[in-house]
Amino acid sequence: MADQRRNKRPAGQPRKGPSAKSSERSQRWTPEPGASDRSRGRGGRPGERSVRKGDQKRSEDRRGARTSDQAKYDGPEIPEEITGRELDRSITAQLKGLPEKLAARVARHLAAAGVLVDDDPETAYQHTLAARARAPRLAVVREATGEAAYAAGHYAEALAELRAAKRMNGATAYLPIMADCHRALGKPAEALKLAKSPAVANFAPEAKAEMTIVEAGARRDLGQLDAALRTLELAPLSSKTRAAWVVRLRYAYADTRAAAGRDNDALAWFHRTHAIDSDEITDAADRADELEKRLA
Repeated sequence: MADQRRNKRPAGQPRKGPSAKSSERSQRWTPEPGASDRSRGRGGRPGERSVRKGDQKRSEDRRGARTSDQAKYDGPEIPEEITGRELDRSITAQLKGLPEKLAARVARHLAAAGVLVDDDPETAYQHTLAARARAPRLAVVREATGEAAYAAGHYAEALAELRAAKRMNGATAYLPIMADCHRALGKPAEALKLAKSPAVANFAPEAKAEMTIVEAGARRDLGQLDAALRTLELAPLSSKTRAAWVVRLRYAYADTRAAAGRDNDALAWFHRTHAIDSDEITDAADRADELEKRLA
């Protein structure tokens, strides 16, 4: 799902969203025989009725919790056209250790999540929770759950899931997302620690750019605008490629220039961003128009 999670949010700005509890399939709860009669006060000692009303409410609460957990286990309805074969072979290979029917169900939930993560991240997250409930020991499932949680704005849950995936497979590709989660949770210092991880030096250009943007954002969170600018200036802002990661780097630099009150420089960089942003993944053109009006 890593290549499907891209979005159009301003570079370096974390998403926002409500927290969500993790789910595990609960055991069926069955009230003990005769509980309904006793709860209506038939027989028993004086005063027993009020106590057993409490018993009834607790049983109703437990039944409601079980229904909620079961709904999460079942997950959202999967469109018939999604078969699970849409997944990359590297993902399906990791599901082969599961029983055939279970693997097929997990694959369909993951495929549905991949389709929905950009337009309906909350439903995508629910699909990954259903997959995780069935296969919690697979790193690819925990990774998908973490990325969908991140897309839906459930940052604490995303961090926990990606940490679990990293423990399972040792991968470092999740570090930029994990660092951004720390930012969203109000812990920019933790984001900076991840940004300084030795593994970052070996990242591909896109992943390295993402980490640079998050690192600069964390510096801004700490009120260190000059340090944020220096961080971005060490990145390949003038790269000749029109790849999305260059667009995002330039946008972050322009935005940080604007935050530092350097409007003329910011205007120039918003124009440079817009010049290569053919897919309009940022609002650089609008930001440039706003600055031009202010400076007129």
